[in-house]
Amino acid sequence: MTSQHELVFDPELIRRFDINGPRYTSYPTADRFVEAFGAQTLLDWLGKRAVGGVSHPLSLYFHIPFCNTICYYCACNKIITKDHGQSAKYLDYIDRELRLQVAALGGARQVTQLHLGGGTPTFLSHDELRRLIASARAHFEFVPNGEYSIEVDPRKVDFETVELLATLGFNRMSVGVQDFAEDVQIATNRVQGFDETRLVMEAARSTGFRSISMDLIYGLPRQNLASFDGTLTKVIELSPDRISLYSYAHLPGLFKPQRRIQQSELPGPDTKLQILQQAIDRLTAAGYVYIGMDHFAKPDDELAVAQCQGRLHRNFQGYSTQAECDMLAFGVSSIAKVGPVYAQNCKTLDEYYDALDRDELPVLRGIELTADDLLRRSIIQSLMCHFSLSVESIQIAYLIDFKDYFGEELADLRSMESAGLVKVEDHWITVLPAGRLLVRAIAMVFDRYLRADRERKRYSRVI
Repeated sequence: MTSQHELVFDPELIRRFDINGPRYTSYPTADRFVEAFGAQTLLDWLGKRAVGGVSHPLSLYFHIPFCNTICYYCACNKIITKDHGQSAKYLDYIDRELRLQVAALGGARQVTQLHLGGGTPTFLSHDELRRLIASARAHFEFVPNGEYSIEVDPRKVDFETVELLATLGFNRMSVGVQDFAEDVQIATNRVQGFDETRLVMEAARSTGFRSISMDLIYGLPRQNLASFDGTLTKVIELSPDRISLYSYAHLPGLFKPQRRIQQSELPGPDTKLQILQQAIDRLTAAGYVYIGMDHFAKPDDELAVAQCQGRLHRNFQGYSTQAECDMLAFGVSSIAKVGPVYAQNCKTLDEYYDALDRDELPVLRGIELTADDLLRRSIIQSLMCHFSLSVESIQIAYLIDFKDYFGEELADLRSMESAGLVKVEDHWITVLPAGRLLVRAIAMVFDRYLRADRERKRYSRVI
């Protein structure tokens, strides 16, 4: 019997099945949200949380869009500025949005997860960080030992800031690195020293942070096997609890900062694949286990433990141990999940401020999931998180005959099964070790929206 974390790297299979596809931080994916979905629908579902006498715990997400400098590879919603007058005003409006959502909120206000993303959340001054967390705590009950995380740019953070974050209740940190090679850093406009990164991680450990995650990107300009091998040596020395190894998607037509990257300086497809294989070999040799997609963790990290226990979940922050949460989201472009709905906020500051000036939630678009959406979301979650699917459990939970309902999908899986990516049985669908890097492509088979339009150019490649 194969281990849940076992992984087989087969370059020929990867080349064959490396198609464009979603990352499935939600299903339906955000590009399927519609503008006909408005603020009132979200308000209605916020009020319905306690129907039946049971309400899920809460996960809070705050999007802080500000950055001091621009990283050329970045595809996030961000605002480049050094003006803290902008962030002070932004927090005024975050307060307004908090009050509007809380006024409509039914059920318990118990928070088990908090995440500050960006942009660069540590752009905020110490007083601004205190203010934001105090505002959140004034409205919600934060459980002890919850999962409270923040994204950190080591170039802008000192020991005092890390100590403050720990005092405010943060116990998990995501550290942006991407690559330690100086030539690559210059090409991407993110020059970051090894020592300053190490000092931030040491500060986090000494102040009680329970998990430190590090972000890396393969496929960046001027990157090669030798340079990234040096980066991996430094990463392994720093010994983060989790590692996210993302594939760089060069889409300069969609993301203007990427236009400053020279196409000729990007590693070719074969080199990029070799860099990925090298990274997998070195990380697994160093004791990290493969969680899924582009995530690795130490065997005793909560993500690895949750996967072994069947509790792993996937949401807009990636893999998570918090499965049954309603997610409330605040700030520009942030996405909420409440009951069977997703709602995304306006993407620009002007639109965000205008809506709140009218005392309206700044909802740009969203979607209310159908019974079919909920069924397929469950299947995709199971494949992405556990590399397996119990056919019987789906039939019982959704009152369907799996073979009848998914006849076309099962037929489409046959080529993947013959290639050794999956094993399809009467009671189980199992992603095999050779298919685990390609789990996005396998999950796509069950995506009704992709089956309808086959339009995949909007997505990055699977590998």
